[in-house]
Amino acid sequence: MIRYVAFLRAINVAGQKLIKMEELARIFTAAGLKNARTYIQSGNVIFDSTSANAVALRKKVEQALLNVLGYEVTVMIRPLANIEAIVRRNPFKKIKTSAEAVVYVVFLSDEPRHVPRLPLVSAIENLDIFEVRDGAAFIVTRRKKNGLFGYPNKFVEKELGVLGTTRSWNTVNKILKAAEKT
Repeated sequence: MIRYVAFLRAINVAGQKLIKMEELARIFTAAGLKNARTYIQSGNVIFDSTSANAVALRKKVEQALLNVLGYEVTVMIRPLANIEAIVRRNPFKKIKTSAEAVVYVVFLSDEPRHVPRLPLVSAIENLDIFEVRDGAAFIVTRRKKNGLFGYPNKFVEKELGVLGTTRSWNTVNKILKAAEKT
């Protein structure tokens, strides 16, 4: 069995595409995936499968979600080993986080159509993409003049030409710990 983490894009955000996590786990189980469980409300599902084909699993899960929910949900599926490697490498180790700087990972649906010269800065969102690797973009956001932090998803999708879903670095680490438990 291979343990995977599925990151769902744009569910339970601003009252849109609402789904209870128990229902989400049930959909994964009904699709034939084992030991499906969720982590927090943003659409993170940990599951096991005998399949080593993440692309086929993604198609299977997206179809199951469409059949049950009636709308499309983009899913990024990563073997747990991929998440472990990212966390072990810690692309943020040289970044000083603070009350003014927060770090995010944007998991990408596919390989980027092109990777621009990095770092890539968004003055509007006050963030920069400093690395694209391992199926993800790594981002530092800073507080904007209005006091809020920039949110990287739309910027990353536009610049890299693929869909993505964003998780804070802290959340990625917590998902890893939850997934390592049996």
